[in-house]
Amino acid sequence: MPFPAFPLFVVPVRFGAPPLLLAALLVGGCPAQAQQAAPVPRDTSFTVHSAYVKAKKQHPTITVARPPVPRHVRTASNLTYCALAGGRELKLDVFYPRAKRRQTFPAVLIVHGGGWRSGDRAQHVPLAQQLAARGYVAVTAEYRLSTEAPYPAAVQDLKTALRWLRAHACPYAIDTTKVAVWGFSAGGQLATLVGTTNDDPLFEAGTCYRSHNSRVQAIVDADGTLAFIHPESGEGDDRKGPSAATLWFGASKTDRPDLWQQAAPLNHVSAHTPPILFINSGVARMHAGRDDMRRQLDAFGIYSEVQQFPEAPHPFVLFNPWFEPTVAYTVNFLNRVFGR
Repeated sequence: MPFPAFPLFVVPVRFGAPPLLLAALLVGGCPAQAQQAAPVPRDTSFTVHSAYVKAKKQHPTITVARPPVPRHVRTASNLTYCALAGGRELKLDVFYPRAKRRQTFPAVLIVHGGGWRSGDRAQHVPLAQQLAARGYVAVTAEYRLSTEAPYPAAVQDLKTALRWLRAHACPYAIDTTKVAVWGFSAGGQLATLVGTTNDDPLFEAGTCYRSHNSRVQAIVDADGTLAFIHPESGEGDDRKGPSAATLWFGASKTDRPDLWQQAAPLNHVSAHTPPILFINSGVARMHAGRDDMRRQLDAFGIYSEVQQFPEAPHPFVLFNPWFEPTVAYTVNFLNRVFGR
């Protein structure tokens, strides 16, 4: 049945200034909602399922990690942590333990992978739930991918999520002096860049929660590259078409090597870098620059740790039998750093 026709009214509206013309389509006596931001283009090439199908060819006994939801873990889903121009809202989810009076918990911001172009924060819900069950407030946050905005937007978004986390410490009982960032693959590179650029104005943007800081006190990098232009790196091979990194930077490493170097966490190590845990698969190029970074950390007397699964495929964090050890390594490291 066709929709009935309704008249278009032009209504003068005053906001302490000359009248504005508001066109509103009245349906059933109610004005239509304000125009929403256009849908963000999505690249769905990297999903848990697609990674599973690929990895299972070489590892036929693996299973997708879907442990039971722990008891007493609470969830606050689909929260807006920043509204961008044009109506775009960045979302996150919070997984947190039930707090006793005056009890606070360390927090972990979890960053998904997918080549800076694909992936989804929901891929790490099982990890977030397990961390919450072990006394951490775990936050899974989206960030703008290269289909929407080039580097450094993703870094700036994650710094904003950290500021949101501190601004909302009270309702989730967060200890704001104990905040970590955890990331896998491209998310590992992002997490490490976020953590090695504390207080760097280049990566702070927007007006959301600017009265709060985005510092982190610990980093966990699961198979994220530490350097783009490096003998161990496989990033930037454009022979068969633009690589994921080239699409993210918006330029090849020969055209804009300055951007590729700027985004390398290896180039930001200082005396103020927090302790780092590296959890790695057997794919060497996925931790390019790790050993060089550890030597720099050692020179500053900063603790670092490596845990490796030599037989594991790159997306090991999503699958059994590596999921539980990954959780254990993460919790043991954070407990050590935070003195728990």
